[in-house]
Amino acid sequence: MTERRKAETRLEIAREAVRLFAERGVAATTADEIAAAAGISQRTLWRYTSSKELCVSPLLTYALDFVTALMRSWPRDRPLVEVVGVTPSSLPVGAADTDAEALRDLVLLTRTEPGLRAVWLQVHHDAELVFAEVIAERTGHGPDDLEPRMQATLLNGALRIAVEQWAWSADPEPSSLPRTVHRALDIARAGLSG
Repeated sequence: MTERRKAETRLEIAREAVRLFAERGVAATTADEIAAAAGISQRTLWRYTSSKELCVSPLLTYALDFVTALMRSWPRDRPLVEVVGVTPSSLPVGAADTDAEALRDLVLLTRTEPGLRAVWLQVHHDAELVFAEVIAERTGHGPDDLEPRMQATLLNGALRIAVEQWAWSADPEPSSLPRTVHRALDIARAGLSG
């Protein structure tokens, strides 16, 4: 299977897991049901993930991977802060509005499902480490130095809170997510001076 097809399968599993979790709850949803909904065997499901809660990770990492790739490819002669300025307008929510709905449902579930909250926080923790590495590479610092770690934490926190704010709002339109991300990043750039 090609890497692209594997990624599509992972995303389809994530969509179906979220749909079932939203309908039934995590505890009432079995791995067999997730596999059947995704059109694969349970054995194949376990090749892609180690737990039913982790099935949702690709839906969460999609945009974070995009931001990381954009940061890595950003021209070295241009400040990295500019990437933050363009990210919200080009940030993919997913393949379609259905991915935005699935993302919203998932983020809503993180409020009541501890296993999904743990996945949500782990995905962001992992992203923060990668953001720090990218920032360190560009600035000549080590990834464990204070500056890249703080900058990565600000970026990561702004992205996480923006998605939560969007998902938890009364009427989250997919098109409003980039605006919410942009606003959160502006607040992060302003820092604590306000």
